[in-house]
Amino acid sequence: MSVTAADGFEAGGFACGIKPDGVLDLALVTTTDRRPVPAAAVFTTNLVQAAPVQVSRDHLRDGLAAAVVLNSGNANAATGENGRRDARRMCELSAASLGCAAADVLVCSTGLIGVPLPMEPVEAGIPKLAATLGPSGDVAADAILTTDTVRKEAHERVELGDGAAVTVGGMAKGAAMLAPSMATMLAVLTTDAVVDSHALHEMLASAVDSSFHELSIDGCTSTNDTVLALANGRAGNAPVGPGTPDGSRLEGAFRHVCLSLSVQMATDAEGATKLVEITVRGARTRDEARRAARTVAESQLVQCSLNGGDPYWGRVLSELGVSGARFDPEQVEIAYGDVTVCRDGVQAEHDAGQLGKVMSERSITVTCDLNAGAEQATLRTTDLSHAYIDENRRTS
Repeated sequence: MSVTAADGFEAGGFACGIKPDGVLDLALVTTTDRRPVPAAAVFTTNLVQAAPVQVSRDHLRDGLAAAVVLNSGNANAATGENGRRDARRMCELSAASLGCAAADVLVCSTGLIGVPLPMEPVEAGIPKLAATLGPSGDVAADAILTTDTVRKEAHERVELGDGAAVTVGGMAKGAAMLAPSMATMLAVLTTDAVVDSHALHEMLASAVDSSFHELSIDGCTSTNDTVLALANGRAGNAPVGPGTPDGSRLEGAFRHVCLSLSVQMATDAEGATKLVEITVRGARTRDEARRAARTVAESQLVQCSLNGGDPYWGRVLSELGVSGARFDPEQVEIAYGDVTVCRDGVQAEHDAGQLGKVMSERSITVTCDLNAGAEQATLRTTDLSHAYIDENRRTS
């Protein structure tokens, strides 16, 4: 189940012609009664922000939204005032088709940067898309993909203290330009829980911080990164507030969905053959642990060695040393899977056969113990193969 897993939401996908050959390229997610509900977002931290990011920020000032319209095949980024006009027009077309206000529609785009959005197919496509909406979110999840090979969907159901069962559902896209400064990606989450926009934003931001912000495929932060959440209150639970037991339960559901989507992104990353989890523990602070894990995860030398199945721990140790984390290099331990290859900063005796099995797996864990404190952090990444270069050297 996907973005419509929560009661009271509809979605759809359509091929309007932004992409060639009849590939799906427009998606719409909306409340079934088209009324605006509490909404929240986390956007890219890139100074260069796409027109849809700017427009969605403006439309979210009141913390309410009734729908999200998304297109793939064109990012509508670095397109100036014309791009903002086109993003607003997408909202107007969606609103007219749904019967809500344009200011209650959020907009997302993904694809090539610096290319004007072709509005003729969008103008014709959005009304047709609105007529296809239904309870299945799969087609919408397909319509937002770019270099992804599979759609990304997740859902979680949790029971609150008053006995009400609430659901969080979500869809996402992302296969490259993924980095912890908002891991190019889009995600739309929905819930039937009763929660106001302020509490929803706190829960969403926390969930993003422990999922998408712990994902780095290539260290590149996109112009369009957006995670949106809508809460329609259909579950009828007592209002959920931050810092309460129910708040923790609902936040946990958001975290579960975001984490699942982020792992699916890493598994489908461009050119990747291995999903890699880098854990740094024994750090003085959590920030130092995250910086160290990120430095190792984004090292091209480390990623290339992982692609070759080479447990070259010296590269890992070297990257830890430039991360900004404070530790004694002669206290460090490094392990691939359950095989420790470095102890006290030097090579450790180990079973080469067992290590070879670890390195041949599709999923690999690398654990670095700095032995300098009690904090830890984990980052997910992938190996770096020539297929990544092939994908990103394209000129059209």
